Amino acid sequence: MVGGTGLVGRFCLDALLNEPAYRSVISLARRELPMTSRAKLIQKVLPLETVAWLDLPQVDDVFCALGTTIRKAGSQEAFRQVDYGLPLAVADHALKFGAKQFMLVSSIGADPASKNFYLRTKGELESAVRCLPFTTVHIFRPSFLVGERDEPRFGETVGIAAAKMLQFLLMGGLRRYRPIVAENVGRAMVAAAKAENQGPFIWQFDEINRLAQAIA
Repeated sequence: MVGGTGLVGRFCLDALLNEPAYRSVISLARRELPMTSRAKLIQKVLPLETVAWLDLPQVDDVFCALGTTIRKAGSQEAFRQVDYGLPLAVADHALKFGAKQFMLVSSIGADPASKNFYLRTKGELESAVRCLPFTTVHIFRPSFLVGERDEPRFGETVGIAAAKMLQFLLMGGLRRYRPIVAENVGRAMVAAAKAENQGPFIWQFDEINRLAQAIA
């Protein structure tokens, strides 16, 4: 699990720790998580840039919820390192230890041909991960995430409020742009991994919510 300190990652990690199908969960993070009492949690605290030198036990599934904003990162280059370089490095390294499935939190609208830098970066990461020899890649494309962040994002807060007011207009193909509860995304990641279906999958609003019900 990488990104376990973030909004979606926290819920994904909690679902993993409560899921009997997983005997142990390895968290890769820059800081220690306040979950030291969870017996099957193995914490690896390290700069993620050094992941290529990290020795791991046998790995089955990889859950990636890494993400930042350009404002927080400080530049487009720094943002790309967090949202593209690090997830790809983790994915590539995990393959050396037997990983078969990769679960990735991306974004609605992700497209490697997008003129928007954020969406283009997300789309390029999706394409790169799908080219790796995983048995299965699950890509989750939420819109605005609803949940309590450690550091609120003003733009996202405004976007959520506006989207909630206009939800009745987001019908049909536009439903995928509806705000989604972050906990549902985290639970859906675990549900998708447990299904052990082969092939690439892309999950959006309705599909994510249906998956989450399996880990309720």
